[in-house]
Amino acid sequence: MDLTSLDHLPQDTLWDARAAAAYDTPGTGMFAPQVIGPTADRLAALAAGGAALEFAVGTGRVAILLAERGVPVTGIELSAPMIERLREKVDEQTLPVVHGDMATTRVGGDFSLVYLVFNTIGNLLTQDEQVECFRNAAAHLQPGGRFVIELWVPDLRGASPTAPAQVFTAEDGYVGLDVIDTVGQRIVSHHFRFDQGPSDPDASDQDASDQHPSGRRRATVDRTPHRYIWPAELDLMARLAGLELETRHADWEGSAFTADSGSHVSVYRLGPAD
Repeated sequence: MDLTSLDHLPQDTLWDARAAAAYDTPGTGMFAPQVIGPTADRLAALAAGGAALEFAVGTGRVAILLAERGVPVTGIELSAPMIERLREKVDEQTLPVVHGDMATTRVGGDFSLVYLVFNTIGNLLTQDEQVECFRNAAAHLQPGGRFVIELWVPDLRGASPTAPAQVFTAEDGYVGLDVIDTVGQRIVSHHFRFDQGPSDPDASDQDASDQHPSGRRRATVDRTPHRYIWPAELDLMARLAGLELETRHADWEGSAFTADSGSHVSVYRLGPAD
């Protein structure tokens, strides 16, 4: 399977209006209070009274909450539909957003904090682009400022040439699997979503009319390409940009990072001015 077949697609195609409309899940998943609360609390503390810049701000899941905590936040986002969804929630004065690529786009101002959450650095599909993302973060930071990345730890123990795909979620209404290329460090995530069944009491008449004639539930599939990064490789990218690892934890609450951790929150710091 060619895992580069989606590389030519712009972000507005991968993250189109349908994806933007379905992205927010208020109160559940990554929008659950026990998930988003510690994220915003930690970032507010790391901003240390200064301004923050979010790369790939999306629909404002983190940035809006951080702004509510009194941190001035600016965002960079490549998907216009995601920005449109964000604008339904907050105005430009509350949360300025620049339409552009997080690896190259510059915005005015000095920031004590730049952050990139929920595995999004993997949306940059080459090592060079990921290095440039670090350099862009460093260029926005004031001396002593921090760049924070939240990223999953690749688990390839179940991958093999004869079984290149791994299921990462299976629940009613949704199945997610990753197809993996261990040579190119590439992954294409497949997201299968199933409509409500005709026997579901919560299904509307329109839902029922959309069912397959056989009575089976319809499914849609979205695919998103990623390049995964090992923690040690991430640290080297930081050093190339003049940043040094300050801390690494397994989550936003500061749990220890171990060999069993499935993700990490890494804080990199720019040195003081000469």
